[in-house]
Amino acid sequence: MNEYTKWVSMWGNAMSIAEHKAETYSKNITLRYPVYAPFDGSALRITFDNYCGTEAVTIDRASIAVSAGDKSIDPATVTAVTFGGQTAGLMGAGEMLVSDEIPFTVRAGSTLTVSFYLKDYSLMRSATLITGPLSKGFYSMGDVCEAEILPLNSTRSTNWFYFLNTIDILTEEKNHALICYGDSITAQDWPDYLALSLRDKGILNTSVIRRAASGTRILRQYECITYESYGLMGANRIPHELNVTGADAILIQQGINDIIHPVGTEVNPFRPMSDLPTIEEMIAGMVYYINQCRKQGLQVYLGTLLPIFGWRTYAPFREELKNDFNDWLRHTALSDGCIDFDAVVRDCDHPEAFAAGYDSGDHLHPSAAAYQAMGEAASQFLSGKLI
Repeated sequence: MNEYTKWVSMWGNAMSIAEHKAETYSKNITLRYPVYAPFDGSALRITFDNYCGTEAVTIDRASIAVSAGDKSIDPATVTAVTFGGQTAGLMGAGEMLVSDEIPFTVRAGSTLTVSFYLKDYSLMRSATLITGPLSKGFYSMGDVCEAEILPLNSTRSTNWFYFLNTIDILTEEKNHALICYGDSITAQDWPDYLALSLRDKGILNTSVIRRAASGTRILRQYECITYESYGLMGANRIPHELNVTGADAILIQQGINDIIHPVGTEVNPFRPMSDLPTIEEMIAGMVYYINQCRKQGLQVYLGTLLPIFGWRTYAPFREELKNDFNDWLRHTALSDGCIDFDAVVRDCDHPEAFAAGYDSGDHLHPSAAAYQAMGEAASQFLSGKLI
């Protein structure tokens, strides 16, 4: 019989700033998120996070169940999530809300579903947009936390993950977590493909915890309403996002937004060229990351930046800065190794561009096939290192 004695994060997401729209508040709404369970276990803890919120948010009801596919759950497995013995919990602005320990039998490879209900007007500000074969969600009008199937006429799918931050599982001592940290490249599909590839290789003791938010930069953040959804800079993110139970390694792939965002105030008043970092500043930012991770006892792996030829702000000076940064990432002795994502997806004859079939079409984000190749490359690299 397995002994479940160790808490490990089995699923996780970054917390960033949702795009500000006129309809920024919601009420009488249920959010439902299916999540992949990589481990067996006997109990769960769920962390909700209002890190970027400027107002308090109440989780009025929450539940966990075994998924029965898509929007449905197995009603026999529905279990209430409580907070200090109460069915509702309050998160102040900038605060987290951690559930009680929830006895729940979990089988590795299964899908669990977290549902939670917001009764009153709630500022939907703390959220992150993520995609991938393991990343989807739904919202419905009304309190349908325990509904076996979400109602067709009042339900829509979403890839915005609001407030749901981390799920910890009480599992075996051998299990541990890997953090994938970055921007939209990492908020999109490759961490899901990494998780699936590790599973297919028989590496069953590692969860993949995504801490990534679109638009984010290492060194800067926007303070204006137009671009605030591009998220927080590294100094405001990394201390918060290293809060991963049972993590012993991190893979960092970030920096391209620092290079491509600045365009000059004559083009965009919010994006001055003075925001463009030097290579020394880029390196200093990554060294800060590495130092913060080392303080947490983490192994640190780095990932190179991807091609940007054809992107709307592409210029030779940006290409040069990207290549200089990649050279440092590949060769620094400060990390435990580098995954050369650039080499995986670039065109051999024109290395500044994506290989055929690997460009999503915007010349910045990879295609689904490229994300799968990135996930496989990361899995191959890490196979002998994750123990």
